Amino acid sequence: MVTNGLPKNDFLIYNRHMTSFIRKVKTKSGAIAVQIEHKQGRKRVGITHIGSAHNEAELDVLIALAHERLHLGQLCFDFEEVPDICLEKSYSGLLWDVLGGVYQKLGFEDINDPVLKQLVLARIIEPVSKLETIRVLEELGLDAPSNTSIHRCLRRIVEDDYRHTLSNACFGQTDLKALSLVLYDVTTLYFEIQREDEYRKSGLSKERRLEPQITIGLLVDSKGFPLEIQSFEGNRAEVKTILPILVGFRERHKLENITVTADAAMLSAGNISELEQLGYHYIIGSRLSKTPYEIEEYLAEEDAQLKDGQIFESSMVVTVDGKRNRRRVVYQYRQKRATLDLANIEKTLAKAQKMVERKADIKRNRFLKIKGDSSEINDALVKEARCKAGIKGYVTDLDIPAQQVIDAYHSLFQVEKSFRMSKTDLKARPIFHHKRESIEAHLTIVFAALALARYIEGVTNMSISKFVKLLKPIRTGIISIKPGFPPTHNEAGGSTPSA
Repeated sequence: MVTNGLPKNDFLIYNRHMTSFIRKVKTKSGAIAVQIEHKQGRKRVGITHIGSAHNEAELDVLIALAHERLHLGQLCFDFEEVPDICLEKSYSGLLWDVLGGVYQKLGFEDINDPVLKQLVLARIIEPVSKLETIRVLEELGLDAPSNTSIHRCLRRIVEDDYRHTLSNACFGQTDLKALSLVLYDVTTLYFEIQREDEYRKSGLSKERRLEPQITIGLLVDSKGFPLEIQSFEGNRAEVKTILPILVGFRERHKLENITVTADAAMLSAGNISELEQLGYHYIIGSRLSKTPYEIEEYLAEEDAQLKDGQIFESSMVVTVDGKRNRRRVVYQYRQKRATLDLANIEKTLAKAQKMVERKADIKRNRFLKIKGDSSEINDALVKEARCKAGIKGYVTDLDIPAQQVIDAYHSLFQVEKSFRMSKTDLKARPIFHHKRESIEAHLTIVFAALALARYIEGVTNMSISKFVKLLKPIRTGIISIKPGFPPTHNEAGGSTPSA
C-alpha cells in the first residue's frame, strides 16, 4: 500500500508490524545516499543503506534497486527471506565499450599499451590535462592509470614511434577510392611562454597571436579521415611543410595516381615541380596577382557581365631551374564570394580615405600610395581589386572537367573540419607540455582520438560531442545480493542485522 504526501521518488510499504520507505539523504561529501528506513509506528527501528549516488544516472540506479527491494518485501511479507541488494559499482560501460570497439576496429590494439588506450578514449570523453584524465576515468567508474604510468606511456609513445603504427593503421582503414584524393593543410598551436626555443618559435599565426608557436601539418583522405600528422618549427613557412609529409607518405605506402589538394599557401614553382617528379597529381589554389587575360577579354565585350558559377580555362607559365613549363589553370566566378570581396575592399578603401584626409594615423594599407609627405588613393589598384572580386583560380595537371577540379578543391573543408575538431572537441593545444618529446606524444594521442572521432561521425552522422553526451549517462551497475534484509528485532525493541 502506498501512502500520500511523500516526497517525489519516496515510496512506502508496510504491514502490521513495520513500515518501510525510501529516502534520499545528502552526505557531507556532496553525494546523495539512498536508504530504506524501517519504522514501527513512529519509532525508527533500522536503516538499510542502498548506496551513494554522485550523479543522476547513479541515483536512478539506486532508486530502482530500492524499489525492487520494497517490491520483493511487499510480495512475500517475510522480511527475513528478502535478499539484501547493494550497488557495489556503476560505470559508463556502454560508452567505454563502444569507443573501445572502434579503437580495436581501427587496429590501434596492435599497440599493446593499455595506458595509451585510456588516454585516447579519455580525450574523446573529456579532453583535459593528463593528470585530470585520472579524475575523468574515476568519475565514470572506470579503471584509471596512475600519474607515473601516464608519464611512462608518453615516453613510450616517442621512443617506440607509436605514431608510425597508428598512421599505418589509419591508412589500412581507407579505401582506394578515398585515397585517390588526399587533402593537406596546416594550422598553428601557440604557447603562453615569454621566450621561444628551437621548436616553439614566433611566426605567421593562424590565430593572429604573437606568442611562440608550432606548425602542424595534417594529411587526410577525401572523407576527412586522418592519414598523417607532423609538427614543424613555428616559423616554418607553410609552403615548406607539404613535401616532407607527402614524401614520407608515398615511400611507406608505395602509392600511385594520387592527387593532392592544398590551398594557395602551398603554391610555389618548386613545390609543383617536385610533386610532378614524385608522381603526384595536384590541385592547388592559386592567388591572383591580376585579372586573368581570358576574363579581361570577356568583360571587354559590350554589356558583358560575369555570371554566378561561370568558368574560364587558361594556363600559366612557371620557370623551374631555367625551364619554362606551362600548367593548366581553371578560374571560376562566384557571386557570393564577390559580395564578400567587395565588402572587404570598401572597408579597406574607407580606412585609406581617412588616412588621406588626415582623420586617422598613417598605417599600412593596400590602397594607400605615399609620396613623401603626401598620400593618395591608388585608384588603379582599387579598380584591379574590384575586377578580381569573386574570382578563384585552381592550378592542376589533371585532364578532367573543370567542375571536377573545383569540387575536388572544395573538399579541403574536410581537413579544416578535422582541425576544428582537434582544437575544440579534442583540445589539441598542448598547454601543459614544454619539451618537444612530450608535445609530440600529446599530438600522437590527439591524432589517434581524431581518427576515432571522424570514424564515429561517419558511421553515426552525429557530432562526436553529441555522441558522447548521449552515451555518457547510461551506466552499468554491479550489485551484490546478500540474505538477511530487513534487520531482525531483539526483545528490547532495537535491531541487529541478520547473518
